[in-house]
Amino acid sequence: QVQLVESGGGLVQAGGSLRLSCAASGRTFSRYAMGWFRQAPGKEREFVAAISWSGGNTYYADSVKGRFTISRDNAKNTVYLRMNSLKPEDTAVYYCAADARGSWYDPQPNEYDYWGQGTQVTVSS
Repeated sequence: QVQLVESGGGLVQAGGSLRLSCAASGRTFSRYAMGWFRQAPGKEREFVAAISWSGGNTYYADSVKGRFTISRDNAKNTVYLRMNSLKPEDTAVYYCAADARGSWYDPQPNEYDYWGQGTQVTVSS
């Protein structure tokens, strides 16, 4: 019902910036909460940022607060993650996800119904 495709990952030096995009297709995109998660090699998937369906509420992991910004453009069926001041510990595969329940406050991965394929972000030191 919902398909998600991430893009925008790549290699960047510490202190640099990237903007990730997640293009959605299918019905009722604008009514889903959207989240970004990441998974580094050998690590569990962890929460990064989430946004409510209207865009009026956002929530961030402490590790990225003040550096990352999540936003969405429902007219374009797209959610974004602007990443500034990148650090080597930000290196991971980044996934976007959609939640029909609308969970945006401190969400868990198992709350989300649909997932993209992921995009690699590598931050060199």
